[in-house]
Amino acid sequence: MTFVEQAQAARVASRTLAVLPRARKDAALHAMADALAAAVDSVVAANALDVAAARESGTEEWMIDRLALTPARVAGMVDGLRSLAALPDPVGDVVRGWTNPNGVRVREVRVPLGVVGIIYEARPNVTADAAGICLKAGNAALLRGSSSAVNSNREIVTVLRRGLAAAGLPEDAVQLVEGDRSVTGEMMAARGLVDVLIPRGGAGLINAVVDGSKVPVIETGTGNCHLFVDASADQDMAIGIMLNAKVQRPSVCNALETLLVHADAAPTFLPKALAALADAGVTVHGSPAVQAYSPAVVPAGSDEFDAEYLSLDLACDVVESLDEAIAHIRVHTTGHSETIVTSDRRSADRFAAEVDAAAVLVNASSRFVDGGEFGFGAEIGISTQKLHARGPMGLPEMTSTKYIVDGDGQTRA
Repeated sequence: MTFVEQAQAARVASRTLAVLPRARKDAALHAMADALAAAVDSVVAANALDVAAARESGTEEWMIDRLALTPARVAGMVDGLRSLAALPDPVGDVVRGWTNPNGVRVREVRVPLGVVGIIYEARPNVTADAAGICLKAGNAALLRGSSSAVNSNREIVTVLRRGLAAAGLPEDAVQLVEGDRSVTGEMMAARGLVDVLIPRGGAGLINAVVDGSKVPVIETGTGNCHLFVDASADQDMAIGIMLNAKVQRPSVCNALETLLVHADAAPTFLPKALAALADAGVTVHGSPAVQAYSPAVVPAGSDEFDAEYLSLDLACDVVESLDEAIAHIRVHTTGHSETIVTSDRRSADRFAAEVDAAAVLVNASSRFVDGGEFGFGAEIGISTQKLHARGPMGLPEMTSTKYIVDGDGQTRA
């Protein structure tokens, strides 16, 4: 089947999904979850082929971590589908409504986007998450995974389509788009067949889709996430947040990449923080002010403060004030997630108001910036743009709206 044929089939399926009652969609999500739970062994076996190929080609460990599936991670995918079934259906929600003086009644209601194309790298768990979110929001999904995960994605999509069939829904509601790079070009040019494209991956992929697409794009961004330790910070709290944000899973977009420390806190905080980071296997790339506290600190190049390491590496600098911290973040942020640790409410409020990012955190780890952690069941990605959606995108973000106008024969004067 050509891509155009796949997109046309998705369009037909989307019309069925758009008018399904919640009960039918939830039943399909549970059927997809059941099918995936029954296929754990085949999914993990298919993934092992991809992981072996990645290791043979010299793929970096942080990418292999994103690629790898274990029975526990597959179980997490199953739980994600079931969690989506438990969430309210956004389709049909009335965003606002009113009655005009002439008696005309106006409602703005949520409706599906239609056909959603998702172009993503490495992470095969995205396949199930994206398919489930699109289905619950009444959309058909065209999934363009990377070649590095082709065996995993084939098996997952086969299993999910089996669940759709068992629920009596069109299998073409979820399709894997395969082929060489020209197929990605076809997706980006498919205005009228695909309603929106969502890229998930590194800066290269995202920029290529944003720059080259004729189809509207929801941009998910890279995460050069900062943590600012204010002068008044509880330093033990700051170290706990720092370690969680950097070490718990360094290969994801909400992991900490840059640590900024107020000069008044640096003499007591940095010796403890650098020792804790070293114990956790983190290489710190620091300015001269940071290097003064430990010979283990690697000199940071100027471009490293723009880096998304996605590894056990961390850029670090000392700043003289809250103003300087905010100024640094404004220059280097990717607009993903920015954190302050402070005991000063005024500093917290200023940071929250003046830092422009999809998520701003006060005394909490940036690892919380996630659809599942926000209670969305799962996420389609984290948008760092300001139009159509921003931050973790769950079910409501996968809808648009339309106006329904009810009258009793009124005409305009």
